[in-house]
Parts: sequence; C-alpha cells; structure tokens
Amino acid sequence: MTLHIIGIGLNDEKDITLKGLEIVKRSSKVYLENYTATLRCTKDALEKTYGKNIILADRELVEKDSDSILDNAKKEDVSLLVVGDPMSATTHIDFVIRAREKGVHIDIVHNASIMTAVGTVGLEMYKYGKTTSIVFPDEKWTVESHYDAIKENKERGLHTLCLLDIKVNEPSKENIKKGSDMFEKPRFMTVNQAIENLLDIESRRKEKIFTEDTICIGCARLGSNDSTIIAGKAKELLEADFGEPMHCLIVPGKLHFMEEEALKIWQVARKSI
Repeated sequence: MTLHIIGIGLNDEKDITLKGLEIVKRSSKVYLENYTATLRCTKDALEKTYGKNIILADRELVEKDSDSILDNAKKEDVSLLVVGDPMSATTHIDFVIRAREKGVHIDIVHNASIMTAVGTVGLEMYKYGKTTSIVFPDEKWTVESHYDAIKENKERGLHTLCLLDIKVNEPSKENIKKGSDMFEKPRFMTVNQAIENLLDIESRRKEKIFTEDTICIGCARLGSNDSTIIAGKAKELLEADFGEPMHCLIVPGKLHFMEEEALKIWQVARKSI
C-alpha cells in the first residue's frame, strides 16, 4: 500500500503523465492539493478524464490534518495530486517527511513545473540563483526578503525567479476572529502588482536593486497554448496586460549575448515557443 504523490503539470487535465494516470485509476482515494497552485480546468474536467472522484485537499488538511490521508495510505493505494511537480514546494517535502515518520510507503511521480517551464524565455537555466516568493502586502508587517534575494543573486550575476502569491481557500482575518470557516474570494498576484511591490521597497531602501529601468520578464500561464511572455523595463511591464493567472516575474542577472538575443523575442507579447 502506497501514498503516490503525483505531479499533474501546469495547465489542464491533459498534462498528467501516462504513468501518473495509470496510478490514479487504480487508487482507492484521490486527493488534489489545491492551495499552492491551480490548474486552468475544473475539478469536473479532472474527474472525467481520470475516471475517479477527487477530494479537494486544502492547506488545513495537508499541513495539519494529514493523518486521515496517511492512515488510508497504510491500507490502500492513495494518490495526492499536485499542480506542477510534487517536490517543488516545501509543503510537499514536509508532507513526505511526516509520511515516512508514520511508516507510509511513498512513490513520487514527477512532471513539468514552473521551475523548468521558465526555460522558455531563453535565459540559461544553470544561471538562476535562489528562487523567491512575493506575497500580498499586509498592513501589520512588511516582507522584503524577495528584494534581498534579488540583490544577492544580482551580486553573483544570477537570475531570479519570483513566484507570485495566491490566496485560494483561505479564510479572512475577520472570519478567523469570528470563528467562521468562510473563505475569501480567490486572489492571484499579477506581474504588475509584483513590480509595484518591488518599486515600493526600492523607494524606501534606495539601493538601486530594482528601479523603473530594471530589465525584467513577466510571464503568465506558462505551459499553456495562450501563455504570455513580455520582456522590458519595469516601467514598461507595469502598463502591460498579462491576462489570467498564474503569473511569475524574472529579474535577470548578468546576461550572456545569447540571452540578450533571446530576450529581444519577448519585447512584445508573444505566444510561448
């Protein structure tokens, strides 16, 4: 009996691998982790293609109440579906550790993730430094770790991939205080909001790490047929329309002349190659 953690790709129900699909079809229970990332298809579409009922697994279930999943996996084959690749997020690494501590056998089925899909833009993959996340601002605390990550990567000539915050199936602070389990409306940070965030930090710190003239690349819906990639100065990308989620932002480090040529392709909105 095994807990199968299966990557299902970046776009829709068709991105699962044949190996992953075979495992899903023979699993007694199938969960979908639906808070670190989302697909561009419905749960119904997944169920129709996979031929299985799917249980939505929110943050509470995966991070705090995981025993129900793990205990089932001791007795039967259970699948946990993850958008992208299963091991790209710390959440899933922690989940695997907890499973092994409980003696649950683990099987990982890999798939495409944003970490590899960014290769589309033409920057050399081995020149990416630390990946960072940009979160929605909060009036009570300020996060600037992503600015620091860009700074550190730039000092080493490395590119920075910025993953942008999403809020899915999460209660508001007001509802938490009231003891209500009502969720907020889903929110997805845009490239434009991420740039505004970085420019705001720059206005206070004045370290010239991310200015209006900083060259960057905004990406949306990588892995889909209608992906958008736009390269240019930060002030230019602020005015661009990247469309539907999910978005990410890349801040290049030192560019090789071949990378400079590649970025010229994306100086206007284009379909991905």
